[in-house]
Amino acid sequence: MSWKSLNSSNEQSGASSGFFDLLNKPIEMYVFIDPLCPECWSLEPVIKKLTIEYGRFFTLRPIISGNLASLQQCSQKKPEKLKKVWDKTGSRTGMCCDGDVWIENPVSSPLATALAVKAAELQGKKAGMRFLRKIQEYVFLEKKDISNEEVLISCAEKSRLDVNEFKKDLHSESAQKALQCDIKLTKEMDVDSAPSIVLFNESEEDAGLKITGTYSYDVYVKVLKEMLQKDPKPAKKPLLEDFLNHYKFVANKEVAVVFDWTEQQARREMRKLVLKQIAREVPVKHGAFWEYIEA
Repeated sequence: MSWKSLNSSNEQSGASSGFFDLLNKPIEMYVFIDPLCPECWSLEPVIKKLTIEYGRFFTLRPIISGNLASLQQCSQKKPEKLKKVWDKTGSRTGMCCDGDVWIENPVSSPLATALAVKAAELQGKKAGMRFLRKIQEYVFLEKKDISNEEVLISCAEKSRLDVNEFKKDLHSESAQKALQCDIKLTKEMDVDSAPSIVLFNESEEDAGLKITGTYSYDVYVKVLKEMLQKDPKPAKKPLLEDFLNHYKFVANKEVAVVFDWTEQQARREMRKLVLKQIAREVPVKHGAFWEYIEA
């Protein structure tokens, strides 16, 4: 499998996308994440903004990766080290991840968490993504053990899944096979750390472009445009209220990144929605989150 580099200088045209380009979504974007990785969690604002501005050009495919055995061993032997890494990452990125979970309520089985994500995905890609987001919120913000079956079922309910189906799928061969497919794909694409993103253009089936680690938003846009070989304009941003209504629960950092504001500006704008009783602030260890108030 061949890869392009981040610095490839493909010819970019200013042509706008044709109707069939939009219909087909010419780019496949594989996002390799570990549900317990704070750096993966910190990528959420970028993914939201990419989806809003350029989602008409790509299909997003989350893939569960990460060395589950290594993390399990680390959680058993070095909880203080994990706590320190999480707290430092949350403070640096603006996406809160409370490291106290590793002292107070450690995740006992990362493998069970990964299988739960694949079980949720059996109800559809969107259902899987809602569930993945919810378990991340539970572990990073609420210090829940997201390998505990009761916690996972609660996540399924909050993610609007068919809970009875989820319970059946949680221990099914289908979920195990789906996780094995993700692990196989991780190896085939030479992904050795999370987060990583691999992009494929349908017109270049044997070549992909891999981005390992996290970068500024502009880097992802540049890579996407190189893969498209055109320079499309970003879609218009939604109204802040519509954004919150769609996602229901967002970090102040996510609001800031999506709307090109400082975190202070984002907080000011969100507090206007609080005054209108459209949103409520949810205090967390680092930064703030905002929840949509259903009418």
